[in-house]
Amino acid sequence: MKHIDFYLDFISPYAYLAFERLPQALEGLSYEVTYRPILFAGLLKHHGQLGPAEIDGKREWTYRQVAWLAHTNGISLRMPHAHPFNPLPLLRLALACASQGTPNRYQCETIFRHAWSQGGVADDVTRLAALTRQLNPSRDPAGSEVKQELKSATQAAISAGLFGVPSMVVDGRVFWGFDALPMLRAYLEGDRGFDQIWTAPEGVEQGLRRE
Repeated sequence: MKHIDFYLDFISPYAYLAFERLPQALEGLSYEVTYRPILFAGLLKHHGQLGPAEIDGKREWTYRQVAWLAHTNGISLRMPHAHPFNPLPLLRLALACASQGTPNRYQCETIFRHAWSQGGVADDVTRLAALTRQLNPSRDPAGSEVKQELKSATQAAISAGLFGVPSMVVDGRVFWGFDALPMLRAYLEGDRGFDQIWTAPEGVEQGLRRE
């Protein structure tokens, strides 16, 4: 049985779509998943990038594409009132709910749908309080232990070579994005051409670099 580490941040609509679609995309295969909340902004800062929603034009396209992907995949989507929102309370809540280090699927699902299927203000204090009561975390989401866990998890993701969410890691191989789900399935099925595909970047030299 293969093990998948699913790295997510509730701020990402693509992470939401991939999370919702994962069971159908891998239907019939034998695998287990660990859901790992991390701070996407930490990855962006490390790599010196802006998020898609911070770039004019790309922001609008992102929302259109996300709406299309949700529509064509039968996933319930109601855009939050404002985006980007502050994901830290949601990430810390997920970790605070974890009884064995990482949250389970139900806990992640509840938080994702709070942000992406209800259409409200994702980081509204009143809504966050209601969500916290619903999930009833075993630890204080605002506690120093949980905060440090999130920092450590984000740094571990950077050290593992992650650059975005969602990222699904199997056997040390990173599959990035909602559109990587078919590729992930092919790998889990043992596609014979996969090793050659994975080494494709080795034959391409680094070209121009912008300073």
